[in-house]
Formats: sequence, structure tokens, C-alpha cells
Amino acid sequence: MRIEYDIKLGFKDVMIRPKRSTLKSRAQVNLDREFKFLNSKASWSGVPIMAANMDTVGTFQMALALSEHCIFTAVHKHYSTQEWNQFLKTAPKGIENYIAISTGTGVKDAEKLKLVLAENPHLKFICIDVANGYSEHFVGFVQNTRNLYPDKVIIAGNVVTGEMVEELLLSGADIIKVGIGPGSVCTTRVKTGVGYPQLSAIIECADAAHGLGGQIISDGGCATPGDVAKAFGAGADFVMLGGMLAGHDESGGELIEKNGEKFKQFYGMSSATAMEKHVGGVAEYRASEGKTVEVPYRGKVALTIQDILGGIRSTCTYVGAQRLKELTKRTTFIRVAEQENRVYTK
Repeated sequence: MRIEYDIKLGFKDVMIRPKRSTLKSRAQVNLDREFKFLNSKASWSGVPIMAANMDTVGTFQMALALSEHCIFTAVHKHYSTQEWNQFLKTAPKGIENYIAISTGTGVKDAEKLKLVLAENPHLKFICIDVANGYSEHFVGFVQNTRNLYPDKVIIAGNVVTGEMVEELLLSGADIIKVGIGPGSVCTTRVKTGVGYPQLSAIIECADAAHGLGGQIISDGGCATPGDVAKAFGAGADFVMLGGMLAGHDESGGELIEKNGEKFKQFYGMSSATAMEKHVGGVAEYRASEGKTVEVPYRGKVALTIQDILGGIRSTCTYVGAQRLKELTKRTTFIRVAEQENRVYTK
């Protein structure tokens, strides 16, 4: 046993200090990014925000809506091969640039991935998603997937430390998902005691990834547009959103009416709700590590996207970053005192 005494920070622990800016308007800010990926050698351009691969968020309907804004969706792994085939037959041209097919690391997962890609070879992105990216089995699955699909862009996670980011990149991944426990419906930190404050995880993992020419996704913990801006400011290449995109027409989850108000169900993928839905219940050897909540119904996702993008553009004008790429270089975080933090987060 050992203790690390270095301070680790989450989004609520900091604010971004404003700096002199020559920008006259938010309209001058360009949020597009271009990336060339380490192992696949593929290129991508767009707005680097992602819908999480949760079945209440990463739906085909969400992918269609977000692709209109050049925003990415990691489609959840519970769609069947037939559903994928049907969706791609009717989806607009170019949708493959803004979607990933998600997979676990089981034998059945690998078989379904093979079938979908065999029938839809134009798909470019694979998201290998597990709660714990530190297992040898997971690393081996990433390596095998790279060998099978050398031209595909592989997203892999989740991890929170630089050395594991480096191992996954060297094993064939292109983009690493960073985050254990920060999500609003994730209870991993409560159930296991395991986690890492998200802002510090981004800073440390981005440094490791960029040193090798890879990219990271900040996955979890963003509750406001300001949190998204902080994630980019800390060095995240992409920011993945779950709760902020829940509750919309395009989101999954049951629509519920209570006392004349509408809500939609939102739950973690390790919750009892998700496991009962997809695998018949919580296995006797494990505990649920997610919760189920009801979020207010929010209509079309387009207005939420406008709010998020507007907030990021405003952040850029406060620090003088004309392009999103410049935000991390222009960001200085100031720690928020404990008393100030309580006021700020109410």
C-alpha cells in the first residue's frame, strides 16, 4: 500500500482565468478539429464532441441528429446486426464519418463486430468499451482487433493513467477513453472505491497520448457547457457526453409522465436496469455499478447542442482562442477555494 499526496482535481475544483483577447465575436471561433490517427493512419475532421455509447444516449436517431452538426456518436453495442444493416441502408451518405460501432470483449461481441463490418465495410470506427481497461484480456482484445482490422480507427477504454494510455496506444488503439467513475449515473466510486478526479486524469492522460501521437476522449463528469470547455482546456481531444444528451427525442429510455410533466429514463450501463434489459439481470458474482434516474424531457437535441457549442465558443473568446485547438494553450486553471466551491456548485 502507498499513498500519493499530489493534489488531483475535478471540474468543480477549478475555473478558467480570462485573458486578453482580440476576438470581437463568438462567431469568429472555429470549433472544428482535424486529426490523423496513430495506428490506422486515417484522418477525421469535425466538432470533437461525442455522444456516449449508452443505450439511452448513443442511438441511431442521435447519430443522425448529431451528424448534421459534424458531431460524433459512439453507437451503443446492443443493436443487432440486422438493425445495423437496416440503419446503414437508409442513413445519409457520409454518416460513417460520425459513428462508431461499439463492442465488448466477449466471443459473441467479436462475432457480431465481424458480421456488421463484413456487411458494412465502409464503417470506419470501432469503440471497444469496458468499465475496466486495465486487464490483460482487454489489451489482448485491442491487439487482436488491430490485427483483424488494420485500417479501422480503434477507440479503447476506459482508463485514467498515463502508463495505461501508452500501453493501449502501443497495442493498436488510436483514441483512448479516459474516465472511471465521474459520470452522473455511475456508482463505481461508491461501490468500489476506485476512481480518479476527471480533470487531473485528462491532463495526465493527454500528456501521455500526445507524446506518442495518439488522442484521448474525456468520458464522463460534464454537467454543463463550462465543464466541456474545461475538458478541452485540460487537453482532451474529444469530449464524450452522456447525461447532457439524455432526455431528448433522439435519446433512448422510456418516456414517463408524472403530475403533468414529462421525463425520460436515463441509466448507467452497469446499472441493474441495463443488465436486466440486456443480460437478464445482475450476475451473482458482481454488483450493480450504475443507477437509474428520470431526467426532464427536453425535446429535440439540436437546442442542447446549440447551447453547448455556444458555451464553448464563449469560453474561447474569454481566453483569446480563435480555434478550439488553441484552447488548451490559452487555458490557465485557477483552483477554487473550498468555500467558493460550495457556492459555485449549488
